[in-house]
Amino acid sequence: MTSSGYSINVNDPGLITLVNKLQDVFTTVGVHNPIDLPQIAVVGSQSSGKSSVLENIVGRDFLPRGTGIVTRRPLILQLINRQAPNKPQANGVSEDVKSSDKEANADEWGEFLHIPGQKFYDFNKIRDEIVRETEQKTGRNAGISPAPINLRIYSPNVLTLTLVDLPGLTKVPVGDQPRDIERQIREMVLKQISKPNAIILAVTAANTDLANSDGLKLAREVDPEGQRTIGVLTKVDLMDEGTDVVDILAGRIIPLRLGYVPVVNRGQRDIENKKAISYALEHERSFFENHKAYRNKSSYCGTPYLARKLNLILMMHIKQTLPDIKARISASLQKYSAELSQLGDSILGNSANIVLNIITEFSNEYRTVLDGNNQELSSIELSGGARISFVFHELYANGVKAIDPFDQVKDIDIRTILYNSSGSSPALFVGTTAFELIVKQQIKRLEDPSLKCVSLVYDELVRILTQLLGKQLFRRYPALKEKFHQVVIAFFKKVMDPTNKLVKDLVAMEACYINTGHPDFLNGHRAMAIVNDRHNQAKPVQVDPKTGKPLPPAVPPRTASPTMDAMTESNGGFFGSFFASKNKKKMAAMEAPPPTLKASGTLSEREGIEVEVIKLLITSYYNIVRRTMIDMVPKAIMLTLVQFSKDEMQRELLEQLYRAAELDDLLKESDYTVRRRKECQQMVESLSRASEIVSQVQ
Repeated sequence: MTSSGYSINVNDPGLITLVNKLQDVFTTVGVHNPIDLPQIAVVGSQSSGKSSVLENIVGRDFLPRGTGIVTRRPLILQLINRQAPNKPQANGVSEDVKSSDKEANADEWGEFLHIPGQKFYDFNKIRDEIVRETEQKTGRNAGISPAPINLRIYSPNVLTLTLVDLPGLTKVPVGDQPRDIERQIREMVLKQISKPNAIILAVTAANTDLANSDGLKLAREVDPEGQRTIGVLTKVDLMDEGTDVVDILAGRIIPLRLGYVPVVNRGQRDIENKKAISYALEHERSFFENHKAYRNKSSYCGTPYLARKLNLILMMHIKQTLPDIKARISASLQKYSAELSQLGDSILGNSANIVLNIITEFSNEYRTVLDGNNQELSSIELSGGARISFVFHELYANGVKAIDPFDQVKDIDIRTILYNSSGSSPALFVGTTAFELIVKQQIKRLEDPSLKCVSLVYDELVRILTQLLGKQLFRRYPALKEKFHQVVIAFFKKVMDPTNKLVKDLVAMEACYINTGHPDFLNGHRAMAIVNDRHNQAKPVQVDPKTGKPLPPAVPPRTASPTMDAMTESNGGFFGSFFASKNKKKMAAMEAPPPTLKASGTLSEREGIEVEVIKLLITSYYNIVRRTMIDMVPKAIMLTLVQFSKDEMQRELLEQLYRAAELDDLLKESDYTVRRRKECQQMVESLSRASEIVSQVQ
């Protein structure tokens, strides 16, 4: 038995030491620990006695003390049991050390991870170094920092154990403390104890109501079932006469699976009088052995039992979580190695060769994406050339088909055009001029959707460009990415001009010459026959009364100037509204026609037939043109925009980018790439070392 009352297990399997090494690995390289390591996090309010519990476990005074927040950074306290050299052993247990309160002891010392190789035999200097290192990170204004301080203490008087001392929970800022100090500390503590592999050591003063314990309340937020929380009850000796913590220990108040351990610490006066820890431990042992409520269970009370219990809990916890830790280290190492490979090494070699290779790779990928030969084909959405095909065969084809040649030209308008195209002489037959005029007007309407199709394909090419520039290679060189984007967009815009011109010319060609000799065109005679058949079907068949045979259809009268009698008898026809029978005085006066003379009245039977014939001819020819445009416009766009950009992309990039004076500037890496590469290198280094460490454990 040592002066601290511990029974040292010299056959420690080293699992705790293993986790200590892992913690050191990640702290040394200065990266955030990606692995949730098993650890014991100490939480409690400022006045709960956290510091005294830790000092009693260590058996030395070494923690800063004072008013307000003393612990302002997490302190990772790694206790390493070492057997004192040249000391006689009794039954495998080290000899009692009587000098725990001396300033220096060659058998025990402290080491800080931020000062490798320097041993602190004077524990007062350990306290000073904790204060100095804390102020270096947080300043003197009582602020806090999540960056931990790693302190390792080697001693024959401790059990191998790792504890994380966290800032004490507070309610009201005092002095220079930040206004939101409560929130800052709460968030820091929650971040530590929320990790599934953290054992929570909730320290509570026994002379306060357990239900108001800040440490327990915070622990229950992340561990509501109390599965990984162990309670420590301090100041048991300060409870009122006749009261004890037996009900709490029995789990009848707030049950915890790991239970509670009562301890007795030095009082404030003992600390001020610099009474040794050995005195406090002896007083604690005497208190529990002689107290009527605890004497029967004194072996389960006090700091030595707490240390043994924490040691056992931590070892068992590490043993359970080690397979998962190994798997996480392996997965993280693979992840960061892959990212580091993508980031590439720092620029080594000829800048011209690097740019040349990037241009070649980009041009090949551009062609590959358009042709659909890329290896990263998606099964979820269309991409690359498939989206351009969708523009051609769905958007453009349906857009052209949706244009109705008669949604803007009504029957009455066609009649007006027919009369206007006849000039001063009434037409004998259906006017070819009117047909061509209306067809040309409707063909020109196809220009807008055709140009819109060019614009949509341009957008798809820009989309492909954005996709290619989003790769890791271009994130590495932001200046090169910006230059690529600038050059390629300018190239696309330059190619758009001849593409738009060709599409406009296609529409102009169709509108320029109306090929009524097209084999698919419905000519005038067939159109007239179709219309006559429609009208004759609606009329009863006239039979010759002598022979009983059907009479041939009556030939409609030739178009002639309407007679006065006809015009006065009916308001129908083109001029019906101007020569109504009630306006006989105006008719007799033969007043001049109005400045604007519009068609009015309903269509006569003859006019209706003529309009129907014109509409049949327009529909027939317009369908021919529509099919031609649906076929030719995509071909024109493919020739002058898509295929041309595929063929000329590499030449354009070489011409615009491959200039010696600019190459070094283009290959300047982004701050993010430099920083991220360093982070990944550190992660790979730390995870590789961690993998070596855990692989030693079978």
